[in-house]
Amino acid sequence: MKRFLYKPILNAIDAREKRVADELANADTKKAEAEKEKEEFKHKNEEFDQQRSALLNKAKEDAKAERQRFFEEVRKEASDLRAKQQEALKNEEENLSQEIGRRTQQEIFSIARKVLEDLAGTSLEERAVDVFSQRMRTLNDEEKKQLASALGASLGQVLVRTAFDLPQEQRDSIKKTIKETLGIETQPKFETVPDLISGIELTTDGQKVAWSIADYLTSLQKSIDELLKEQPRSKARIEPQTENNKPRSENEPETEQEPEAEANKPESKTESEGETRPETDYNKPKSRKEPEAEANKPESKTESEGETRPETDYNKPKSRKEPEAKQEPDAKQESEVK
Repeated sequence: MKRFLYKPILNAIDAREKRVADELANADTKKAEAEKEKEEFKHKNEEFDQQRSALLNKAKEDAKAERQRFFEEVRKEASDLRAKQQEALKNEEENLSQEIGRRTQQEIFSIARKVLEDLAGTSLEERAVDVFSQRMRTLNDEEKKQLASALGASLGQVLVRTAFDLPQEQRDSIKKTIKETLGIETQPKFETVPDLISGIELTTDGQKVAWSIADYLTSLQKSIDELLKEQPRSKARIEPQTENNKPRSENEPETEQEPEAEANKPESKTESEGETRPETDYNKPKSRKEPEAEANKPESKTESEGETRPETDYNKPKSRKEPEAKQEPDAKQESEVK
């Protein structure tokens, strides 16, 4: 029995238990592997989240830096453009100023020559030499002494520069003026320098006596420059005024007139009692009598239905105003007596 029955059954049971144990062991192993894979997956997900967050933060920082760089570039370009515009405006202003000065000089010379020729029959050059000679003669003693000392130190060397070519007659006149003023015989050297602008300049050993139209033109140029500089300022001042005046012209007059009218009412009352009565009757009772007249309309109809023409508002206020009209002369007489 044992050999043929129990032993095969026990062997089968043992084999089954072993198989079950092996399956359970395999299941535990697979479970452990699954847990391990789960942990690895979880860890990988965490690393992925961290990497994603890091990438997003980096992308935000890069975008912010790029935005800041772009703004800086735009700001720099705007600043450079503004500087170029200002430089261009400045150059244009300088060119305009120079052109105005040049044309002004031309017009002044043309007018001066024409006026001198028409009035005195002399040229501009002749008159300039006369004015220079007069200035030489009007030097004070100290200036004459210094000029004579410089002339002696230079051994009579004198340089006369003019803006125009002088004829021999004008040169002799200048030489004569130097001799009469300083008492020294000289042989001046004449040079033509257009930059003097219709002027004459005498120099010797560091001393100088000069006269030219450049002084007058410099003063005129300064005035023109100041006018050109003040012109954009005046525009900037006018613009806010015109903008501020627009709303005032539309809205403010009504609000401003109301307090004036209210302020004038008590003044008219305090002037004299005789004068206030006609003013108040003229201003206020009109608005008050209208509802009275409207209220009296049905009364006039109920009093006499047979009358075809009831009493009008025009007749009633007259009868009510008569005592007031009678009182007005009394008020005027009281004011006259006062």
